[in-house]
Amino acid sequence: MSKPEPEIGNLLRRKGLSLGAVESASGGLISHLITNIPASSDYYKGSITAYSNETKVKLVGVSEATIQKYGAVSQEVAQEMARGGRKALKVDICLADTGIAGPGGDTPEKPVGLFYLGLSSESGTESRKHVFSGNREQNKLAAAQAALAWLKEYLLGLK
Repeated sequence: MSKPEPEIGNLLRRKGLSLGAVESASGGLISHLITNIPASSDYYKGSITAYSNETKVKLVGVSEATIQKYGAVSQEVAQEMARGGRKALKVDICLADTGIAGPGGDTPEKPVGLFYLGLSSESGTESRKHVFSGNREQNKLAAAQAALAWLKEYLLGLK
């Protein structure tokens, strides 16, 4: 399977769009994959690794009430992370992730491997739910790859 990062870079460059990321459970892997591409500084502005709830609230602007009501691993938090990151990083598009990489931290309602991804742009903010079945490293990588695949799909759909 070919990596989407070079095509993502070409699409962002062609469309004149900037990208940022707010990462929690992926721990910076989205940023790592994007910045493996030469000249990614043309479109990639940076990231916030917001691992703790405190960082999500203080740096990214996630509402404490949202975390209390839905939990840190939720579509609502993923959306607020993406929206807040877009504002904080001053980018056109922001990806976000929150999840349970494992091996612990799960509950009956929220199993290991559960991730919510967020994507925020001028046209709105969405989230997607994924449940991966690997070990900690595999789940983190799967989440980062799913976020990039979604970004590519989004960019290909832009007019």
